[in-house]
Amino acid sequence: MRCHQSLTSVFLRGFFLFCCLYSAVALAAGDGMLWKVQAGNGPASYLFGTIHVDDARVTALAEPVTLALSSAPLFMMEVLPSSDVAPYIMQASLDKLLTESELQQVYEAAEVHGLPRDMVLRMKPWLLAMVFDLPVPQSPYTLDVQLYLQAQRAGKQVKALETAQEHFSALESLTLDEQLLILRSVLKRSQEQKEKDFELLIQAYLSGDLNKVAALDAELTADDLPAGLWDKLRVRLLDERNHNMSVRIAQEASKTSLFIAVGAAHLPGDHGLIALLRKAGLTVEPVVTVSGD
Repeated sequence: MRCHQSLTSVFLRGFFLFCCLYSAVALAAGDGMLWKVQAGNGPASYLFGTIHVDDARVTALAEPVTLALSSAPLFMMEVLPSSDVAPYIMQASLDKLLTESELQQVYEAAEVHGLPRDMVLRMKPWLLAMVFDLPVPQSPYTLDVQLYLQAQRAGKQVKALETAQEHFSALESLTLDEQLLILRSVLKRSQEQKEKDFELLIQAYLSGDLNKVAALDAELTADDLPAGLWDKLRVRLLDERNHNMSVRIAQEASKTSLFIAVGAAHLPGDHGLIALLRKAGLTVEPVVTVSGD
């Protein structure tokens, strides 16, 4: 069971980083991660951009976020936590797909992250790339999972914005060669560089300024993926999923007050949740959570 929880946790952490670093962001500086959403004269709902990590600086919620969560009877997140590891496991064995040098790099990274070799050899390359591109987790409770557990303890109704199939479809659409390309790009980076880049991302998130995240996009990922591969992933990871999630948010927001927790990369841009909800006729306004100097 601990292994199941570990795989689910590292997937959620990696999924945000993968989306966030490769997304284009276009919002006013300092607008922040918490947004008030309202359908006409209906009840107020809240959209919160998360980061799927367990860093204490992130999991210490600002008071407006806590108040927003407590005010809503319905909590929604991308997909509900599950112990099902089937989406992460492949039939092939990684030792048949990599060179000896690459395999040794995988073993070294697995040791850093506390993953047994027999498990690593069966994990899909896209998941390994996500895991290895992150610092070692300090707990299984990412920000999203903590919000979910807090909602459960408060007796709130909890719903997923996506089915598991929808949630994994973007990465499942990758060919094995494309997955291996992503994994190899991660293996080329040192652990020191990964941790440095991650710290930059954390600081950008904590600032509440999504434009800082946009700047990191250009700085950190310019050479990581071929343009064609990222274009394919961007549409599947963000654009298509955002459309589906926005429809479901709008439907629920017309009936009751929601607190919606999604990776922050889903918020901005012409195809982001903020723009899509506004196009659907909802009012979407930022809630100040970061104090100014």
